[in-house]
Amino acid sequence: MTQLELARAGNISREMKRVAEEEGVDAEFVRAGIAQGTIVLPANVRHTNLDPCGIGQGLRTKVNANIGTSLDYGTVETELEKLRTCIEYKADTVMDLSTGGDIAGIRRSILAASPLPLGTVPIYQAAIEAVEGRGAIVNMTADDLFAVIEQQAKDGVDFMTVHCGVTQRSVAQLRRCKRLTNVVSRGGAFLTGWILHQQRENPLYEQFDRLLEIALRYDVTLSLGDGMRPGSLADATDGCQIEELLTLAELVERAREAGVQVMVEGPGHVPLDQVVANVQLEKRLCRGAPFYVLGPLVTDVAAGYDHIAGAIGGAIAAAAGADFLCYVTPSEHLSLPGNEDVREGIIASRIAAHAADIAKGIKGAAEWDRSMSTARRNLDWEEQARLSLDPERARRTHGRFGSEGATCSMCGPYCAMALVEEYLGIPVARC
Repeated sequence: MTQLELARAGNISREMKRVAEEEGVDAEFVRAGIAQGTIVLPANVRHTNLDPCGIGQGLRTKVNANIGTSLDYGTVETELEKLRTCIEYKADTVMDLSTGGDIAGIRRSILAASPLPLGTVPIYQAAIEAVEGRGAIVNMTADDLFAVIEQQAKDGVDFMTVHCGVTQRSVAQLRRCKRLTNVVSRGGAFLTGWILHQQRENPLYEQFDRLLEIALRYDVTLSLGDGMRPGSLADATDGCQIEELLTLAELVERAREAGVQVMVEGPGHVPLDQVVANVQLEKRLCRGAPFYVLGPLVTDVAAGYDHIAGAIGGAIAAAAGADFLCYVTPSEHLSLPGNEDVREGIIASRIAAHAADIAKGIKGAAEWDRSMSTARRNLDWEEQARLSLDPERARRTHGRFGSEGATCSMCGPYCAMALVEEYLGIPVARC
């Protein structure tokens, strides 16, 4: 039985208990959320070393980190190093988006080493195999695609991005919208090309029941991909994006009816004033399904700093109800991310997620900040480092100009809190 089927039968699984323990909530809360479809717990029955996490309403906002090779760069060793960084800096999940080298071998190595839930985008492997075996992506068959999905499910992949909403109807809408940046989703582009060349419907939509059968067998959580997401502010919240979202809303219901866990992926580039509306629209149309957003990026001009643009949008989206942030790294739009990009992307998204959790009243979020403020009042530098999102950087930064006294090198003897404590005797915490 899948986690959804167990939850509907009133059973609390070992994985549900683990999530409840990690979140500091009652296990029944987790079970009820999974049963309603407002929480997902990605846990493939074949991922034996998994430490599960829950994603959805009432839980901490989660952060995903993308790793993986390209045709230009990357080996299993580079990706395992990135995985170690993901674990060290506390990403909640990881996705292997490899498109170069031994894709299946890299995925299996990551799975064997990863306690984090692992996600993939199966069409990447299917498309590359179509190029190698059939000469072009557009020559891929439905059986080719479903064979890859089955293989990845058997390997133990916990959640899969599947671009089921890229349909003949959404492609027709794309023509009408006259977008500035057309399709920026790689999976969305593969399927758009396939649909136009084959003059046939997307097999992921047309044979959705076949996809559900595989997901049900291994308890793979489906992440309904936003293949028509906007790649520029000019294209945000247009007819093409909304057309796809309407299709995904239909598929959410079909997945739930089949006992398959499902979440929905959200837009990429969205102006600041449209972020909340995008979240509310997904939650309304998809009946509370967990919302997984890329960023969103609130400006197009932050090349080299897109992790900051993504964190701004992510904080607003999560505060409005988004449940899952896909990190954005400084190399977004520019190159394959390196290990340091992975670290910076995780930290930026974790800042956004935590800021949102304070606003949402998630258990323990505000208390964490209060503890940090207490450590600052006490000029307890080691405690401040311990409580920070990046303890090593906090320690290194504090000591870089030789700060060895009670205060830091910014204010030295003129530290405001030290002066108030010494001359007025009014500890801040008692005011």
